[in-house]
Amino acid sequence: MPDQQVLRRIKTAEQEADEIIEQAREEAEQIREDAREEAEQIREQAREEAETEAQARLDERRAEIQTEREEILDEARDERERLSELATQRREEVIAFVREQFEEAIDAQA
Repeated sequence: MPDQQVLRRIKTAEQEADEIIEQAREEAEQIREDAREEAEQIREQAREEAETEAQARLDERRAEIQTEREEILDEARDERERLSELATQRREEVIAFVREQFEEAIDAQA
């Protein structure tokens, strides 16, 4: 009888060992699956953060470009006005010069 008891205990111990091994395999698979899911979440979060950062940089650069554009347009308006005033002044000088030349030509004919 004692030999049968030992055999039963061995068989029971083997069954328990098999169950523990199966349970360990299931737990290992669950850990791998959880790790995959967590890695995917991390990748997704990193992608979203990268997109947000890229959009922020793009918006910042657009604002800088808009500011530069406005400065260039302001400078161009100022230059246009300066050239317009210069042209007006020169026109009056040219008219005076032409008038003087015309009067000299008339005086020379007389």
